[in-house]
Amino acid sequence: QVQLVESGGGLVQPGGSLRLSCAASGSIFSINDMGWYRQAPGKERELVAAITSGGSTNYADSAKGRFTISRDNAKNTVYLQMNSLKPQDTAVYYCYADIRASRLGPALRRWGQGTQVTVSS
Repeated sequence: QVQLVESGGGLVQPGGSLRLSCAASGSIFSINDMGWYRQAPGKERELVAAITSGGSTNYADSAKGRFTISRDNAKNTVYLQMNSLKPQDTAVYYCYADIRASRLGPALRRWGQGTQVTVSS
């Protein structure tokens, strides 16, 4: 079994910062891509940022220049540093990881439980 546990969400004022963490545990041989999606009320889930095992990153236009994704491969953990937060960043943030349980097995996408981020004064 593989589990992704998120932490770091909460309430922050506009212009503030938050750091989200997502740690994977369980039967893990290797992890390919990791990343973050978010879903605001009444909207579809959207990709915020992604990072490959080699450290290449990809960001949504709305996140560029404000958010930074990083990972610690030794800890099977992905982070999302969010600065200059805006009310429109309010959403539930979900992490994911494409995990291979064995050398020859497929990489399956696993999801975290979601963490609420609310940006409001």
